[in-house]
Amino acid sequence: MNIDLSRFDKCRILVIGDLMIDEYLWGEVERISPEAPVQVVSVVRDTSTLGGAGNVVNNLVALGAKVSVASVIGAGESAEGGLMLKLLKDLGVDTTGIIQDPTRSTTKKTRILAGHQHVIRIDRETKQEISGEHGDRLVQFVKKRINDFNVVLVSDYGKGLFTEMLLRQLIDAANQHKKTIIIDPKGLSFKKYAGATAITPNKKEASLAARIEIVDDASLIAAGRKLLQDIRVQKVLMTCGKEGMILFEHGKEPYPIPAETRQVFDVSGAGDTVLAVLGLGLASGASFRHAAALANAAAGIVVGKVGTAPVSREELQMALEPSVGGTPAKQKALSDLIPIAERLRAEGKSIVMTNGCFDLLHVGHVKLLSASKEMGDVLIVAIDDDESVKALKGDERPIIGAQERLGIISALDCVDYVTLFSTKELEHVIEAIRPDILTKGSNYTTETVLGREIVERSGGRVVLIPITEEVSSTRIINQIKQKGPGN
Repeated sequence: MNIDLSRFDKCRILVIGDLMIDEYLWGEVERISPEAPVQVVSVVRDTSTLGGAGNVVNNLVALGAKVSVASVIGAGESAEGGLMLKLLKDLGVDTTGIIQDPTRSTTKKTRILAGHQHVIRIDRETKQEISGEHGDRLVQFVKKRINDFNVVLVSDYGKGLFTEMLLRQLIDAANQHKKTIIIDPKGLSFKKYAGATAITPNKKEASLAARIEIVDDASLIAAGRKLLQDIRVQKVLMTCGKEGMILFEHGKEPYPIPAETRQVFDVSGAGDTVLAVLGLGLASGASFRHAAALANAAAGIVVGKVGTAPVSREELQMALEPSVGGTPAKQKALSDLIPIAERLRAEGKSIVMTNGCFDLLHVGHVKLLSASKEMGDVLIVAIDDDESVKALKGDERPIIGAQERLGIISALDCVDYVTLFSTKELEHVIEAIRPDILTKGSNYTTETVLGREIVERSGGRVVLIPITEEVSSTRIINQIKQKGPGN
């Protein structure tokens, strides 16, 4: 599969759907309540992110697309409505298609997590259908702006936004202007989506809508073919969890897309990621099968995260590149490392972290990393990105690009996880991971180690690893330059 991810920057996507706020309360459990046989969760931090159609938006923005969103939410004066608009505007999203209804609440889902376990979810929402007036306003917005977009994505969570009349008008508008319209469906009947380019149900949704119990491959294929025939859509892309996906097209055999084996932490938001990446792949010029395979790879990444977290372009690129010894599995974005670090701490594991450029790996680097690993259970290595190396070492550096350096360090058995960072972000990375031990070579002093105060404040310590060899990447590079070509 050869898809140029840099094309994503030129894609303009319209997302229409049920916007939600996903709130996460992260805590620790140390006792059972004396009032009832339930856990007492001591909250240590809370976060709020975009959920539902907002998570589709979040994924698109993270991958570089220009996004506009249309929906109906509660009035901006409410805490949830105001937060929704702020979260979207912070992403640079066009929100002119959002209608604020003072009689409507903005959906909010609160998840309480202790350690790495999902304890409970609390939903505050309304499923009342939007008014005909608001439906007309949404249709007028879409008709006026539809030629500004490459693809239209519809995220239906069954919260009352999509009446049958609204869906018919949206699909007709897309078809009239020859625009691809992809729908993530909801409900027991999918006939309201007739005329769409494609729908992306999961296996359970497909089973209910087709009225066929899926128990094996034969019943799965029967359900997919029935949906394709009955609904009058061009394609059905059924997501099947750890089994990947299967694409149904008129006049063709079902096309399976296997999933890579990954550790699954949280499946919430995977369908949003599939919709976003499928649409973005199509908008960038990929064939439907290639775009579906891309979406499958993205879903495989996102289920390894906690909560509705988007997939980054770097993660997607690494997933598409051939794996050498499984090393890409070690390469994580910071958003992935935070829940991983929390899980490791909950399991009583000690985390060691070190950082550097690692341009031209040499014996000093290997000894630093090996010694660092011996000091704890898990070693996380943070590597300067190319711009950071250039700023630190000069315009002719790095000699080896960031992706190659990530791959080389990942190949070392003593390294458990690798992440890429900008020098300006190092203290943020250290604060997010909160290592028990931060190591550097003995060419530093404890006082000059960046991030020392952060580590010590959270109960950790800085350790300097003795480096006796007089070797460095800069010295090796200078020696090569002095010898010149042909020597």
